[in-house]
Amino acid sequence: MGITGIKRLLLGRPLANAQASEEKIPKWKALAVLSSDALSSTAYATEEILIPLAAFGALALTWSVPVAFAIVSLMVIVTLSYRQTIQAYPNGGGAYVVANENLGPLAGLTAGAALLFGYLLTVAVSVAAGVGAVTSAFPEIAEHRVLLGGAFIAILTWLNLRGVRESATFFAYPTYVFIFSLLALIGFGAWRIASGDVPHAAPILEPVSEAVPLFLILRAFSSGCAALTGIEAISNGVPAFKHPSAQNARTTLVWMTLILGVMFLGITAVSHAYGITPQAAETSISQLARSVFGTGPWYYLIQVATALILILAANTSYNGLPWLAAVLARDRYLPRQLAVQGDRLVFSNSILWLSGASFILLALFGGDAHSLIPLYAVGVFLGFTLSQAGMVVHHRRERQPGWRTGLALNLLGAVTTGVVFLVVGVTKFQDGAWIVALVVPLIVALFRKIHLHYLCVGEELTLSHVDAPPHLAPMRHTAVVPVSGVHRGVIDALRYALSITDDVRAVYVEIDAAAADRMQKEWMRWGHDIPLVILKSPYRSVIGPLIEYLDDLEQTATREAITVIIPEFVTRVWWHNFLHNQTAFMIRAALLFRRGKVITSVRYHLRAG
Repeated sequence: MGITGIKRLLLGRPLANAQASEEKIPKWKALAVLSSDALSSTAYATEEILIPLAAFGALALTWSVPVAFAIVSLMVIVTLSYRQTIQAYPNGGGAYVVANENLGPLAGLTAGAALLFGYLLTVAVSVAAGVGAVTSAFPEIAEHRVLLGGAFIAILTWLNLRGVRESATFFAYPTYVFIFSLLALIGFGAWRIASGDVPHAAPILEPVSEAVPLFLILRAFSSGCAALTGIEAISNGVPAFKHPSAQNARTTLVWMTLILGVMFLGITAVSHAYGITPQAAETSISQLARSVFGTGPWYYLIQVATALILILAANTSYNGLPWLAAVLARDRYLPRQLAVQGDRLVFSNSILWLSGASFILLALFGGDAHSLIPLYAVGVFLGFTLSQAGMVVHHRRERQPGWRTGLALNLLGAVTTGVVFLVVGVTKFQDGAWIVALVVPLIVALFRKIHLHYLCVGEELTLSHVDAPPHLAPMRHTAVVPVSGVHRGVIDALRYALSITDDVRAVYVEIDAAAADRMQKEWMRWGHDIPLVILKSPYRSVIGPLIEYLDDLEQTATREAITVIIPEFVTRVWWHNFLHNQTAFMIRAALLFRRGKVITSVRYHLRAG
């Protein structure tokens, strides 16, 4: 089986452009695919609130439920704001497109950089948190968490390369299992408290102490804002929805916020009532499930469902980042190949890039989700703020029906998310937010460098300034054929060289004197009066003497171009290539960036097995 056969076995048969509409997904699948990141945050957002509060003492834990209410209120504001964004920009791109069009290129690139870095962190955080859920139930494998994370990323990559529809179907069911299992956990836990079956450690609603420092409460709030990560994914992925895509996306966004708000508040309230506190070796969700259900089947169902949704939450990035990268690539801020869809109508290059970069990030932080989360929220809220500010300008400029309502919602969203951005940036700066402050400008600088390159290339290649079409006279060549011996492949290369010019020279690099003598004798028989130039190589290098000869020839040749014709053979089976040297490849690589050299390969296909 060849490479093409293996590719089709793993990824499936190629899809035609006409099948693109069939790859669109309905709302119930989109909720699972594009909301899994936001929904999965309920598995760790409550714990992120509890960690800074618990450090101050048990008294501070009384603030967990009020902080959760504040976060859910912010969640509603952001949702209402993004409904306006989806309606105004139904072609995807999210914060980048909105900020670029309304606030200018610098704001747009900043939003795009924040989103790209956020998507990268989403994969790393989600996989790390999912592995954490697994190791909470099976602590004996905790030392292998980076390796486990890499395996999960590889599986996600494979599924997404198979296409949007197939991956959506696969990811939908674990998402709904997680939703229903967590709702069952909240409901049964609350029922046990209400019925007196379990004495609660603290009332769900109780007066909060004023003795807790404000900065500590703000730290808890900024940590819990991880619950909002992923909300923007639906606005970025509107093109993935079935028609009418914009309306379906707006509806799905409301569904997601409703489910997310209920789950987040419920988990926080029941955890507070049960007296759950952060533990290094066990997640808060695991503690709560153990307290409510014991260690029976329901506990392990919760752990498996949590692990699956946390890992599959990374799929939000696999759906959101490729669309964003494609928009940036079309605007010439990223490599053009990121805008090209692969065989399965997905942006394969973006998927592979995301997987590789995420694994590197995961390995750098040792697979620890808590170390990655401080980097997470800063970029997310920067994107929120720029997007909502851009929408305010959009409403004022366009003044479409209902623009005043839209402007009020987006203005409220811009102010609140801007304040949260500052709070998160200040409270999490020493914990890693400084990395975002460093990385985002570097990404913006990279965008501008790429854009400048494309502008310069376009300016140099354009014919728009030429008054008349250039005269297409044939080019006169000097052909150089590097040879290592005399065989059928060399004869074919010489025949090709003679077909394009009468100035043909064969070049042999002498590494062994005896071999060079034999070569000269063979050439007298088979060379057909074509000059054979023998280059001395006392240090046994093939490439160096050849490059030096070509440079000298360029100074003395009377022809317009030097064409290097490389004879090479192609093995019948791909792995046979490893049994032969790669001199032809090295010659092409060495000549790639040298001006005035035309490189041509004449291939001889072997039939031997």
